[in-house]
Amino acid sequence: MKPIVLIVDDEPDALEIIGFHLEKSGMEVVRAETGPDALQKARRRKPDLIVLDLMLPELDGLEVCRRLRRDPATEAVPILMLTARAEEVDRILGLEIGADDYVTKPFSPRELVLRIKKLLARSQRKTESADTIQAGILAFDIPRHQVTVQGQIVDLTATEFKLLQALIRNRGRVQSRDQLLQEVWGYLPEVDTRTVDTHMRRLREKLGEAASYLETVRNVGYRFIED
Repeated sequence: MKPIVLIVDDEPDALEIIGFHLEKSGMEVVRAETGPDALQKARRRKPDLIVLDLMLPELDGLEVCRRLRRDPATEAVPILMLTARAEEVDRILGLEIGADDYVTKPFSPRELVLRIKKLLARSQRKTESADTIQAGILAFDIPRHQVTVQGQIVDLTATEFKLLQALIRNRGRVQSRDQLLQEVWGYLPEVDTRTVDTHMRRLREKLGEAASYLETVRNVGYRFIED
């Protein structure tokens, strides 16, 4: 089955060039020219990857990215941001809110296709190994509901396990406290962002050496990193 790639750009020439090269590489292409149209098509077509421009009418690319990451139906879809903005702050912001890669215009179509193929391959590997994940000295086994560090079982509560699972499933991406509240606690009335911080502190204590994989992103949330 051909991978489906959603291209979001308000420039017809960009849509045509990118679409041509992706279709030539054996991919199915879906096109959108506005932010709301992109969100609608992402939910309806369930693409394997999204190429997202930052400068869009009605809803900019950063907000589109935020909404895609908050939606359980699209939270795991790889996003490659493609934009004329070359400033470092824009690139960092895009990556922090959930983009997987960042390419600036003008771009090489060949390089773009290669980056897209790499993201698709990485996404496929994550899907295939979603039940059992090895990250350095930490092993995460969903079917057994078990976490080990250097082969030693770590005794986690159900909530701590779900919190770690949410971070590992989106490893490399920053997860805001609100995102974690929604996924782990379902926004229960008695739960607030301080609860996330409290559970993260306990989780780190239990993980010991592997606690270094849990990175705090100031004023935003947390991220699971393997370095």
